[in-house]
Amino acid sequence: MTKSPNRVVVDCGGVGYEVTISVTTFTGLPAEGAEVALHVYTNVREDQIALFGFSEPQEKRLFERLIGVSGIGPKLAITVLSGISAERLVSAIRGNDLAMLTRVPGIGKKTAERVVLELKDKLEDLVATYATGTKSVQYGVAGEDALSALVNLGYARPAAQKAVEIVIEKHPELSEDFEALFRAAMGTIR
Repeated sequence: MTKSPNRVVVDCGGVGYEVTISVTTFTGLPAEGAEVALHVYTNVREDQIALFGFSEPQEKRLFERLIGVSGIGPKLAITVLSGISAERLVSAIRGNDLAMLTRVPGIGKKTAERVVLELKDKLEDLVATYATGTKSVQYGVAGEDALSALVNLGYARPAAQKAVEIVIEKHPELSEDFEALFRAAMGTIR
């Protein structure tokens, strides 16, 4: 496997398949050359077959719901999932948070309104999945940055989330200090 932030080439029996991925999936991938398993959506058009890969089945389901919205194709859906975490996206759609949605590249006001209108009541299965992820919204900027730094260093996202949560719970004063929060989370995760 070789990877870049928006695509990965997966070797299956000597054949390399180029798969478009979100930034979230990229951060969860192992080192190049390692074995990887992805949940793949195949988009077939008359002139092209494109593969879109996800590290989590929930992210794939959210992608499939997004491309079901009028005006959103697979490339824009991947851009959306790269621009906002799945937990925040589900929360923004269900909470009718158009301001959050329009911050994502490629999503204007009308598209955001269409996404909310068409998906607001179709995300029940994903709400339960991300119920534990709602805490991540409360991390604050420093907490989100610390979480991102831990994931980029190769720690599993659930372990990194737990470490940041523990530190913020024990030391709420660190929630606005990235450096101190990051150091404390590093100590907790080991």
